[in-house]
This record gives sequence, C-alpha cells and structure tokens, in this order.
Amino acid sequence: MSRNPLRELCGDPVGESGGVVSADSREARTGSTTIVDTSESWDGTALPSYPAGTPRITILRITIAPGERLAMHRHPVINAGVVLQGELTVVAENGLSKTFSAGSGIVELVNTFHYGENRGTVPVDLAMFYAGGADLPLSVKR
Repeated sequence: MSRNPLRELCGDPVGESGGVVSADSREARTGSTTIVDTSESWDGTALPSYPAGTPRITILRITIAPGERLAMHRHPVINAGVVLQGELTVVAENGLSKTFSAGSGIVELVNTFHYGENRGTVPVDLAMFYAGGADLPLSVKR
C-alpha cells in the first residue's frame, strides 16, 4: 500500500464502513460551558470582597494521593477550581462536608478552617485559582 501524504495530513474522507465522513464530524467543536457561577462558597456562605491593594492571581495544580488527608487550614483569599480526576471530600471544622467528583467546580471556604481528603482509590487532581493580594498567603494551617 502506498503512502498518501494528503490522507495522512487530512484524514481519510471515507469512514471504516465505507460511508463518507463529513467535514463537520472531523472539525473540533468550539464553545464554552459554565462550571461555576456564584458569589457563595460550597457551604452557601457569601464570599468576601476582594482585598484592597495590588492583586495577585495564583493557579496551582494540586495532587492528593489516595487515602491522604490534608492538614486543617483556611484560605484568607477567594479561591475556586475544578476537580480534574478523582473525588475530593472537603470537611469544614463544623463537620459539614461535601464531595466533589471529576469535572465538578469547587468554590472554597474563605477564612473557615477545613481540610480536603481523598477517600478514593485514584489520585485527586485539582486545578485551583486564587484571587488574592500581593502580601496575602494562599492558606494558613491551624
């Protein structure tokens, strides 16, 4: 069988079943989906105002191994993210908890002590976005 550089570049216009594959089915779809749009954290508490002064945006990729529990901590700044893999259970100091699955958005508690825990069998992978100030820490351990 001879190589066809055009076919390698553009794909086979005839599908495996012999039917013609439309150009639309090969094109990437462009769009957006709102994951979270809120002014409250996951427990229903209103988010605080943004800090005054020089803003600082930080994006962290966080991995939590199966069975691992993070230290009790609080965030002095608003932060939100997406669970990319696994299931994360967040437990507030008052005992309230919520579990977030892959694809779920999470808006963290601000100035309330809590911890995250991976009760599953695969690593939890998170992308977290922090909207803080130049002189503010992202988290404070108890």
